Amino acid sequence: MTPITVIADDLSGAAETAEQFRLRGHETSVSLGVPSGPATGVTVVDVGIRAGTAEEARVAIDTLPLPVGTLVLKKTDSLWRGHVGPELEALTGRGYDVVVAGALPALGRTVVGGRPLVDGRPLAETPLWHLEPRDAPATLAELVDHPSALVGLDVVRSGPVAFAARLDDALVGGALALVDAETDDDLAAVVAAVLRLSGRPGVRRPVALAGSAALAAALADAVAPGVDPAVAPGGHALASDDVAPRGGAGPVRPVLVVVGSAAEVARGHADVLAATGADVHVLDPADDAGDLVEVTRASLSRSSVAVLTVTARRLPDPLVGSAALAEVVARVGVDLDLDLVLTGGETARAVLDRLATTTLRPLAQVEHGAVLSLAADGRGTAGDGRLVATKPGSFGGPTVLADLVDLVRRTRAGADPHDLTASAASGAPTKRRTPMTTTTPDTRPFIAVTMGDGAGVGPEVTVGALLDEAAYRDARPVVVGDAHRLRLGAAALGVEAEIVEVDGPADAVFSPGRINVVDPHLLSADLPWGAVSAEAGHAAYEYIRIACELGMAGLVQGICTAPLNKAALHEAGHVFPGHTELLAHFMGVGEVSMMLSTPKIKVIHVTTHIGLIDAIAKIEPGLVERTVRRGWEALRRAGVDDPRIGVCAINPHAGENGLFGYGEEAEKITPAIEVLQADGVRAVGPLPADTAFFLGGRGDYDLIVAMYHDQGHGPVKVLGIEAGVNITVGLPVIRTSVDHGTAFDIAGTGVVAVGSMIEALRQAVEMSPSPADAVEVGAPSA
Repeated sequence: MTPITVIADDLSGAAETAEQFRLRGHETSVSLGVPSGPATGVTVVDVGIRAGTAEEARVAIDTLPLPVGTLVLKKTDSLWRGHVGPELEALTGRGYDVVVAGALPALGRTVVGGRPLVDGRPLAETPLWHLEPRDAPATLAELVDHPSALVGLDVVRSGPVAFAARLDDALVGGALALVDAETDDDLAAVVAAVLRLSGRPGVRRPVALAGSAALAAALADAVAPGVDPAVAPGGHALASDDVAPRGGAGPVRPVLVVVGSAAEVARGHADVLAATGADVHVLDPADDAGDLVEVTRASLSRSSVAVLTVTARRLPDPLVGSAALAEVVARVGVDLDLDLVLTGGETARAVLDRLATTTLRPLAQVEHGAVLSLAADGRGTAGDGRLVATKPGSFGGPTVLADLVDLVRRTRAGADPHDLTASAASGAPTKRRTPMTTTTPDTRPFIAVTMGDGAGVGPEVTVGALLDEAAYRDARPVVVGDAHRLRLGAAALGVEAEIVEVDGPADAVFSPGRINVVDPHLLSADLPWGAVSAEAGHAAYEYIRIACELGMAGLVQGICTAPLNKAALHEAGHVFPGHTELLAHFMGVGEVSMMLSTPKIKVIHVTTHIGLIDAIAKIEPGLVERTVRRGWEALRRAGVDDPRIGVCAINPHAGENGLFGYGEEAEKITPAIEVLQADGVRAVGPLPADTAFFLGGRGDYDLIVAMYHDQGHGPVKVLGIEAGVNITVGLPVIRTSVDHGTAFDIAGTGVVAVGSMIEALRQAVEMSPSPADAVEVGAPSA
């Protein structure tokens, strides 16, 4: 096959891109710096200049060997960070015409009209550049000091011949072609057009591509691979003696997780891992690292997993923090053979440079961008066989670090990483975010209703809610569940319903008495009522996955969930605390909030499914502020113009001036309230919790902010469990749920009250936009 060279500016992005080629059967390696020897297969080169200067970026491109006949892809950051303009200009200076298509549809990052968007919102209007030294670009043309031409979606979708011809025209005179893209199909069209142009040697300059890992995936699909996907460079199986002895578990190695990203989502990932029992050690580069080395080594010796991160305070030079982390890792590793999980590209590169690692071979991924590789030396051999997992700081669901640690451990024990991650790997490149269009004036939102655990009361409450006279008045609900089980639920309730299987919302007919069902056929016909089972747990998991994919694709505007059973979920191997974390995982959101709603009171939680001691440790002003803002935005969306918000204290009597507690209110809550009030948010507190709920129940506040799970759940269940609704805020689409469990003791008997599910569906409709509005404004950010 034609050799392909991918140029990346940071290591996590390089690994992310290499994995897209490996998934599609290409011989792939990641070179940390200029590769040695002739290029074969796909070589992803991390030039490591994300945090460098513009001139360093130009020099890195100028000095990189790019033999004639090599296909070149410049991997760009999906949020357009780094020195994109100087890198592209350097490529044009080396004689390339450059086609730029930087969309990453799986994460909602698109380009329309030359404007970078995230979930339909202009990048410049999101908080995703808050750590960058300059403002986010409003248009891609702002990134480059070079002639450029915009190629719009109409051209991209005009057909392969017409598109290639228009693209050729755009490149006249060495101009950069800035290409719009919203979907993976758009990116596939870009690759096809470039390959068509590249097939005319001697007629024009060579054409290079520039874009995200999604463009790399499209290129990998379009170019035939040279080897079997299960074989690595050098011709041997990936799950071989490089990782563990054949036929048995290899020696266990400690796993050191290094969180070098300053992004809040990365710290949230570390918090989830800490909740599993991993020790977290914080490095301040200004301090002597000797003590930290010793306590980290002790943690790894005791529990085999530890987290090392850098102080949350803003450092004048982030590379100082990366270098300090790398030094600690190297000193810890003097006496211990370590496997590594590295978050943040600059930190990952600093650590591996310090360990003299020069090459990585990708093995597998647990989700987009979260990649497991095998460290190798400059000759492409296995070296010490260290496993290295990497991911960009801003990527991943809540459990991504825990998932990577688990993958490292199981691979070290001798399992084939391809088997361990086959479903994740095969699903990653196929997500779509094609905006939905409508040809009718019907403004009712589409709502995905998940059936929950089929052995519980989910089928009954789902049928009961969809047979309510108001079900179709303001919405178009589609159930994701099991048609046979729903028929059993209807029989238990003693009602008649027309239950019809459909392929998706577009195929559904919405009329009273009819229930449309997307059925993946995962439940046995004789599944018993009222019993925990892995079968029902896995089905409930898949119903949520399908609903999230419908939401991420713009095919539904809200999700309403019947209860699942956590024990059944865990028995099926899906270890999530509950619905909230599962939804966040599938939608790639690092932080969401749980809101409980009854006719008398609404409550949002700062922390939920963690122990009380851990909850108090986790509470901090930033988390309190973000939680209040999510609740404020949700109420505004529901029509409350100026929400009144009461914020609970942690201690009895709000600490009573230091009598109870250790000043947690002044340290953790008051600073957040001061910031919110300065921004015009009517937040009051910290209030004694007993007083706050009394005042909220009588109507003094529209929303109460609880600091931990039981502080909020107890009063809500007293004040209105029958009509209680659980709302997840901070997701791309609103999600509501009943505020009761699977009730196995009465499942299948027809005696369950359906009022909470009716109210959950009503509030999902109330808080979801119409399809047209969802396309125009996009989803709210977390």
